[in-house]
Amino acid sequence: MKSEEANIQNGDHCTVVAGTHKGKSGIVQDKNLSKTGHITITVLQANGERFKTLGRNVRVVL
Repeated sequence: MKSEEANIQNGDHCTVVAGTHKGKSGIVQDKNLSKTGHITITVLQANGERFKTLGRNVRVVL
C-alpha cells in the first residue's frame, strides 16, 4: 500500500487521475480494504451519482 493511498479519508475531496472514471471528482464516502489488499473507495459526485474506484487511481484535493 502506498502512503498516498493510506492518506485518503472519508469526507476528502478527490479527483480521479487514472482508470475508467478518469477526470471525475467528488467526495470520498466509503473507504474499504479488499480481500486482496487494495483500497477501494466510493466517490459521491456533485450531481449525486456515485462510483467505485481504487485508491491508487485518485488524488486528494486540498
